[in-house]
Amino acid sequence: MFRDLPEPPPAQAPATPLEAPQSIGALMGGANALSADQVEKILAHQRQHKLRFGESAVALGFANEDDVVRALATQFQYPLTPSQPHGVSPEVVVAHRPFSPQAEVFRGIRAQIMLRLHGPQMPPRAIAVVSHDSGDGRSYFAANIAAAFGQIGGRTLLIDADLRNSRQHSVFGVDNRTGLSTMLAGRGAAHTIVPVPGLPSLFVLPAGIVPPNPLELIERPAFSLLMADVLRKFDHVVVDTPAFALGMDGPVLAAKCGAALLVARRDRSHVAAVQDLVATLSEGPAELAGVIFNEY
Repeated sequence: MFRDLPEPPPAQAPATPLEAPQSIGALMGGANALSADQVEKILAHQRQHKLRFGESAVALGFANEDDVVRALATQFQYPLTPSQPHGVSPEVVVAHRPFSPQAEVFRGIRAQIMLRLHGPQMPPRAIAVVSHDSGDGRSYFAANIAAAFGQIGGRTLLIDADLRNSRQHSVFGVDNRTGLSTMLAGRGAAHTIVPVPGLPSLFVLPAGIVPPNPLELIERPAFSLLMADVLRKFDHVVVDTPAFALGMDGPVLAAKCGAALLVARRDRSHVAAVQDLVATLSEGPAELAGVIFNEY
């Protein structure tokens, strides 16, 4: 039923100890065609003002912020999504601005998830991202944490299980004519799970067309079979869910995933509503791995 899942790419040979990363100055010099005189001016400005090479190059007008980010991404072998009209949305900050404070927050959350949910004695589990209301930032968080997992090299799958108001196909610029809903209805087509350009370890299963019976679809055995299959083939699985205010989809999905992260939004989420969702999740088998307080 799910034979279209991509096979793991061949492992790359590790770098030898003799392979040293190029300096950011060399990378920017080559990419921006800096002359020897310009490089000397940047170095002098760097020493005088105690700045980084990239900061000095930007201050002197020899480069821009995007040039610095690209050079850093190359230097540290960090996947960076190129800007393109129909590509990944700028709201995926870990891809477009990987060295920003917002991206650092997602890396910190990723580390905490790895400590709490991954280990030699722990069963493989997917992570359902849940929230009480629409507009809490649930899809934004799911997209970024999935991209953050992909950036550490593990094969990562983001499933858009919000069959009521899906967004991930527009966030990652993928076709939504087929997806989770068509797979669960027994009409799945080949290549439903698609790789994300620019992020080689990240794959997306879009929601597909909006069905009239979203809760019944995810309660079918087919969804459990799908989860068992993807957990064998992917290192990390993140599942976006509908708002709890719209129905029981989120808690049901969390139970089938095995773990949940709850997103609440500053100056918007009500304590009583969040407590209600926590109480509902506690009635099922899913482990509540944490509550994310969204300020964006």
